[in-house]
Formats: sequence, structure tokens, C-alpha cells
Amino acid sequence: MPKKVAVLMGSDSDFPKIKSVLSVLSDFDVPFEVHVMSAHRTPRRVEEFVKNARSNGFGVIICAAGGAAHLAGVAASHTTLPVIGIPVATELMGGLDSLLSTVQMPGDIPVATVGIGSGGAKNAGILAVQILAIGDENLVQKLETFREKLVLRIQEKDERLQAQLESEIS
Repeated sequence: MPKKVAVLMGSDSDFPKIKSVLSVLSDFDVPFEVHVMSAHRTPRRVEEFVKNARSNGFGVIICAAGGAAHLAGVAASHTTLPVIGIPVATELMGGLDSLLSTVQMPGDIPVATVGIGSGGAKNAGILAVQILAIGDENLVQKLETFREKLVLRIQEKDERLQAQLESEIS
């Protein structure tokens, strides 16, 4: 059975901002679970979940949080599984506070951090798939197909642009 990905959010209000993670994992047929857990309000629950994640079949943990954004760091402190942090945009600083809180981990306890916003959330999903693909040839093939489709999409965009430029300049 393939390894699962845990997606933890500090608040249910984070969900709309990170749904693209779930789309990516679904597209790659990677099983996942999604939970709301707070580094500050439910620290024991986070610790218990993360400490048992490996034995419960997880291979990667993705944590989304805003503001103080300690969820990814707290999770990483309780596991040797890879942890990916998604800094969630806030009203106060547009997510810069979340980004800095997530990326500035002390030495020895790494958190892979993606960008703010839906592109960052999508990248978190892709990064999780890449990590799991280290031991799963099926995921390697799916990633290669994904990349090939990206190339075709960009080529199509360039062809449309060239045609538009030709008609506008003529």
C-alpha cells in the first residue's frame, strides 16, 4: 500500500487557501488525510498524531498555518518524516509573517517551505509526491507524465502568443 500524506491545518479557515494540495494528491492517486490541529491550542493532539504518523502509514506531513505559523515546526520536532510547511496568507502582513515563521527553523529540525498562496499549496502537493516517489516507481512515471504535459502546455501557449503577435503586427 502506498504511503499516505497527512495535511494538517492550524484552522479550518485555512482550507480554502490550500485545497490545491488535495487536488494534486488526488491527481497522483496519493492517499491522504486532512485534519485541523493547532500548535498552540491542541499541542498534545499534534504531538500524538505526528509521533504515530509513520506507524500509521504516512510518508510525508504537510502543515498549513498563518500568523505565528508554528504548526510545521512543532510537527517536525516530533518526527523524522519530511515536513512541508505552507505559509498561509494573513490580513496583517499578507502572509509574510507566516512565511518567515515557517521558513526560519533552527538548525537540525528542517521544514521544507513553499511559497504563500495557491501556487505554494500546489507545490507542497507536488513536493510530497516527489518525496514519496523516491520509493515508488509508479509515482515516478506519473511525475514524468506530469512534466511532459507541462512542456506541451507551455508550447501551446507560445504558439498562441506567436499567432497573436503575427496578427497584431501584420
